[in-house]
Amino acid sequence: MPNSIFDPDVLQCLDDARSTRMVEVDVDGHRVSVPTPFPSPRDWRDCWIYFIMLDRFNNPVTPPVGPWNQAYGYRHGGTFNGVRAQLDYLQALGVTAIWLSPVQQNAQPDWEFNYHGYGIQHFLRIDARFASDGVSATAEEELSALVREAHARGIYIILDIVLSHTARVFDYLLDGQPRRLLRDETVMQTPLGQEPPIRWLDHTGLPHTGWENTLPPAETLEPGDAVWPSDLQRAEFFRRRGEKLSNVFANGAIRGDFSDMRQLVVEYVANTPEHASLRTNYGLRPVLEILIQCYTYLIAKFDFDGFRIDTAKHVDAAAIETFGNAIREFALSIGKKNFFTFGEVADNEYIIAQFVGRNHTGDEGFGIDAALDFPLYHILPAIARGACDVRELHKVFFERKKVQQGLISSHGEAGRYYVAFLDNHDQYQRFNNSDTDERQVTMGVALLFTLQGIPCLYYGTEQGLTGAVDAGGNPDYTSAEAVREALWGKPKAFDRQHPLFLEIRQLAALRSGEPALRYGRLYFRRISQNGKDFGFSYGAGGVVAFSRILANREVLVVANTNREHTFAGHVLVDTDLNRQPHPYLLAHSNLQAQRPGEIERIPAANLYDENVIVMTEDSAAIRVELAPMEVQIFTSDTLVAHAMRPELVMVG
Repeated sequence: MPNSIFDPDVLQCLDDARSTRMVEVDVDGHRVSVPTPFPSPRDWRDCWIYFIMLDRFNNPVTPPVGPWNQAYGYRHGGTFNGVRAQLDYLQALGVTAIWLSPVQQNAQPDWEFNYHGYGIQHFLRIDARFASDGVSATAEEELSALVREAHARGIYIILDIVLSHTARVFDYLLDGQPRRLLRDETVMQTPLGQEPPIRWLDHTGLPHTGWENTLPPAETLEPGDAVWPSDLQRAEFFRRRGEKLSNVFANGAIRGDFSDMRQLVVEYVANTPEHASLRTNYGLRPVLEILIQCYTYLIAKFDFDGFRIDTAKHVDAAAIETFGNAIREFALSIGKKNFFTFGEVADNEYIIAQFVGRNHTGDEGFGIDAALDFPLYHILPAIARGACDVRELHKVFFERKKVQQGLISSHGEAGRYYVAFLDNHDQYQRFNNSDTDERQVTMGVALLFTLQGIPCLYYGTEQGLTGAVDAGGNPDYTSAEAVREALWGKPKAFDRQHPLFLEIRQLAALRSGEPALRYGRLYFRRISQNGKDFGFSYGAGGVVAFSRILANREVLVVANTNREHTFAGHVLVDTDLNRQPHPYLLAHSNLQAQRPGEIERIPAANLYDENVIVMTEDSAAIRVELAPMEVQIFTSDTLVAHAMRPELVMVG
């Protein structure tokens, strides 16, 4: 197994990936021929993503190590074969892409809290603890089999990767004594070249006497010692300023270790005479080049379809752009024409804009493709619970439109740049928790699947996971481990008749069959209870109403977030697309309602903004009735509409 980016196995793997070949894969007893490298989807908006924490999803041969539904900071034992065993289940749910938590070798001692995968110690090796037998070679074989079998089912695999940091691969030396954590403003402000000394850790997880700053030759080290590939074994490639003091983005990156995971200087520049050998081997930016080579090798070796970039906001934005361009170009060179990269940029629209490629105006590429949609995440769960003013949803997309002005040709394109979510592994509680009504859960998921963006669902949502409890059975949301249950420990963990499974499968099928829900423009709609005066709903417990429009196709989504009161009234739709009365089909209701809509003409509707009439005009509306916590999705009957307006039929 390779230990350097110049290892012959790495170079050969990169070269082999440029030749497409067919592999035979067994799927439910049938042989399926699959091309490798596997082609990319034409548009990632055609997909939705299911996020799996490998250690917490499934192990087909052994139960979880600890109580499955209690906060637990150690390994439960999920494996690659555990995911493989449930690919049919995921396909039945409608999953089209799986996001896997990191798979590279983490720091080795089991007493390290590294079950999550983000403490990478060896960037070129797969963590043997995800294998069925704990052997590295088996881990590689079983990961390859997982990717091939997913591809044979039409499911793409996105790998969670880390650029910003490694595991705790060294400790700081202060007064001659090793310190695991260092959080000190004075040290953070130390001039370059005067960083505190460090002592590298060996494979036992302890600082090794004699390994102060400089390591012995790589051939004398074990794969669990310090950090790998050997190309990274230089103290100056690490920030060495102690733990970050803030999450505020400034000066292109966030400086400092991520807790005790050691920050890499990804923007490191080898621009002095003593750097001549570094430039010869790696170019002007050696750390970035080493990481690029590590991750292109993983694409070539395992045929991944995309990368989710952890803590991207902590990395120099220009380096992220270069990384995104390099990965895209390599993927293109092996036939993956739309390899997907999206970053974790936990901030506002303006900070996200510095990382996402639509903003690049140069001639040499445009960085990463998308970002996790934190602006939407910060309000959507609360809106679905009836705990947030529904106008906050309008504000998110209004702000987004301002940021995108001049960058995209239509705001219908906005969805390609965001991966939307309701919860994930980093939060202290799941969206579905002990305080959330199941109707609110299904409403939230419906909004996730119908708003702009590529939906991402956290594992176990479809089985009603609500977050871990403490030893007494009480909800415990004091740490991120609280939302990382061992799904396969749950009774009937993969129940295909679970109400949430069935609801999500219906929504996935609806989104797949309605191009407007994947590509359409987004318009918030005014509502009325008297059929004459229309304004935007407001307040916690209000009505969320919006249309997705693509060409001549309109899909209307209406959600009553009130916990107690029914909403009965009218919702405006596009007047030009609905000049004549025609039926709208109730394509989905989370309460299984059966109330089709009918277009009504309202000759002189009063349109209000903030209690002020802004205009009176001829309008079209649909009469709706929604129970508390009900969401309804209406689709227009296209055949009827075409018959009434033949000029809408698109030719050619």
